[in-house]
Amino acid sequence: MARRRKGQPVSGWVLLDKPAGMTSTRAVTAVRRAFDAQKAGHAGTLDPMATGMLPIALGEATKTVPHVMDAAKRYRFTVRWGSATSTDDAEGTVIATSDVRPDRAAIEAALPAFLGRIEQIPPAFSAIKIDGERAYDLARAGEAVDLAPRTVTVHGLTILECADPERAVFLMDCGKGAYVRSLARDLAQRLGTRGHVAELRRISVGPFEETRAISLESLLALGHSAAASSYLLPVETALADIPALALTEAEANRLRTGQSVGLLRRSDLNRIGSLENGALVCATSGGRLVAIARYEAGEVKPVRVLHL
Repeated sequence: MARRRKGQPVSGWVLLDKPAGMTSTRAVTAVRRAFDAQKAGHAGTLDPMATGMLPIALGEATKTVPHVMDAAKRYRFTVRWGSATSTDDAEGTVIATSDVRPDRAAIEAALPAFLGRIEQIPPAFSAIKIDGERAYDLARAGEAVDLAPRTVTVHGLTILECADPERAVFLMDCGKGAYVRSLARDLAQRLGTRGHVAELRRISVGPFEETRAISLESLLALGHSAAASSYLLPVETALADIPALALTEAEANRLRTGQSVGLLRRSDLNRIGSLENGALVCATSGGRLVAIARYEAGEVKPVRVLHL
């Protein structure tokens, strides 16, 4: 007999404004307990020192996490010039210094080299696995961490202000896998100095914006109330860029059991519209999300079935 999962079958997204000094894992645990949810996960780790958008999925929303993790992200960050650290941020120990302080003109001239598809070596203190172990665990143990370069995409990179000769504030839009700490380290080296991230805030993740986020302190203060539930967004909020496809209840039941649905009749053409072969769709029935599915060769095939 299967053991009953603890907690309530709560499903949806909570947009947490993560506080500094907390790991993403601890933040997820706190939110799960606040909603007494059976399961939870997050859509992309934030460093402990970082603040801002940490989308947390509860219940069936965890099935949509990969889609959000693949989405574009926006960061606001401050680089402090003159010192490199072991972690490439303010939490590490200083490992190299420089007397060079780049001016705004030099910084702006260097930025185009970091746009588009670029090569990055991730920070040694990162969550990347090496032979089954996290790089940060190896680095903390004093072991040499040799990470291979990876190709990432930076969609936009602008300087917002030079607060003083020691610091500059930037805004970056990027794709999956890009490290702000690596970019700050490499930008400083290109400018003939050293540098590290002094402050980091994630402003948005995919369809989620910081204007809709709630602090952990505020969420916990609401307790198990209707006001707290108002911050629980529908599962489909994460799938705003995927077209919806309405199905009959009979068709929806086929998807729920892992079977494909044929849409080859002339009457189906209006439903299919301009869907391209291989396109993902949000299959719905009666206004309720049934599955993330793929349209292929006249059939809708379930990718992830949701029980809402």
